[in-house]
Amino acid sequence: MKAISASERSLFTAIADAVLNHRFQCWFYGDSVGFEGLVAASDLLGERRYVDFAHGFFRAWAARIAPFQPDDNTAPGAVMCEVAARTGDEILRDAIRRLAEHLVARRSVKGVSVTFEDALRSLRPPYGGAALSAEEAELMRNPGAGVWLDCLHFDPPFYAHLSALGEDEHWARRAVDEALAYGDLLRDPETGLYQHFWLERTGRAYAKGWGRGQGWALLGLIDVVEHARPDTPGRDAVARRAQDLARRMLAWQQPDGGWSALVHEPRSGGESSTAAFMATAFYRGVAMGLLAPEEFREPADRAYGAMMANLDATGRLRGVSAAVYSALVETHYWHVPVDFTVPWGQGPALTAALARARLE
Repeated sequence: MKAISASERSLFTAIADAVLNHRFQCWFYGDSVGFEGLVAASDLLGERRYVDFAHGFFRAWAARIAPFQPDDNTAPGAVMCEVAARTGDEILRDAIRRLAEHLVARRSVKGVSVTFEDALRSLRPPYGGAALSAEEAELMRNPGAGVWLDCLHFDPPFYAHLSALGEDEHWARRAVDEALAYGDLLRDPETGLYQHFWLERTGRAYAKGWGRGQGWALLGLIDVVEHARPDTPGRDAVARRAQDLARRMLAWQQPDGGWSALVHEPRSGGESSTAAFMATAFYRGVAMGLLAPEEFREPADRAYGAMMANLDATGRLRGVSAAVYSALVETHYWHVPVDFTVPWGQGPALTAALARARLE
């Protein structure tokens, strides 16, 4: 791995310390990449305190694991597997095995676990004040159950990592099957981008092209390819889905290396976390041999440059949107407040830096 300079060390330490200071709720959307960033910081900086913090936090969660909570589907299962493997912590390993068994026991639709039985836990009136149609207003009164794209970064990678830990091979099959099923539900055939959510009541998906959502999807697909057993049926199809999404993102990359909040819609404005997600994904994909270096190395460097341009002297990634939640109209995504110091901004900045250093 390429050594980092003194100035880079100072910057990446500040980024990681901002993650340490975040008030994690155990669990919430975005925790996964935040904790992955802490483990990346330990590897990048050669300092154990970041992975030790993650390990301690995970053990505290393991002590209260029952009863399971509604948002335990957002637990950072993949990185908990990584920490369990590094530490040999059998108590943590038992807890994550129990979590996985809980998650697969949930109701599924079309091969994907339901994210919310009541979609109003995520759906909200649109940012920006856009009016809903009469049909949309009626749907908001009782939207029913749904599946959300974010969970492509939570569940399938978790199951793939369990397989890599030596657990029963059915976890790799579950990871592959569910990763493909997310695409069947959420991929927009016109743009090749993933839509944010799917509602069982209407049988359709909504909100195509959310930038950070493409990051959740691409990193989730890459994780499954990397950690599922090579002979798992369907693994090659997951690899092709990852390659296709990565190429689709190239078409929407802006000259400065970043992407719009809705990547296909420049009027939606800028949002900086997408560049950090894509830099991580492109560098990792190239290192794995999944993405061709002649096609992706230069876009990866431009995405990394866009990320670095948005980091201030205190290690805060500026221009990152707040928790997006979701809405039935796409202009919602144009108006999400930005400039928040959150795990889904700080974390991918660290994973991008580590992926780049390893590739160097």
